[in-house]
Amino acid sequence: MKENQINFSEVDNCPVRNILDRFGDKWSTLVILILGSYDTLRFNELQKMIGTVSQKMLAVTLKKLETDGLVSRKVYPQVPPKVEYSLTALGLSLLPKLESLVQWANENRTIITENRSLKG
Repeated sequence: MKENQINFSEVDNCPVRNILDRFGDKWSTLVILILGSYDTLRFNELQKMIGTVSQKMLAVTLKKLETDGLVSRKVYPQVPPKVEYSLTALGLSLLPKLESLVQWANENRTIITENRSLKG
């Protein structure tokens, strides 16, 4: 292996796998894309826009994204509590990359679907 080459086989020590696994799950990419479109949303608004995510899974996803510094959580001291979510500067820097991936997926979805039907 070359000196500066990444060892992808070490799951815990591979920076690429470690980071991509965190936002490459079923919900994180959607959360980032939606927050990128709406700037700031409350939990229930975000859940309604996604539609099929449970409260628990959305809470876990938002917590992971917050821990990684991609999403900001702002709590207002009122009753009932008001909590808003938005992308941080780091999350905003990821947004164009995800949008490019979405564009690629849209451009190639027909051929991918055809390939799947041939192989499946």
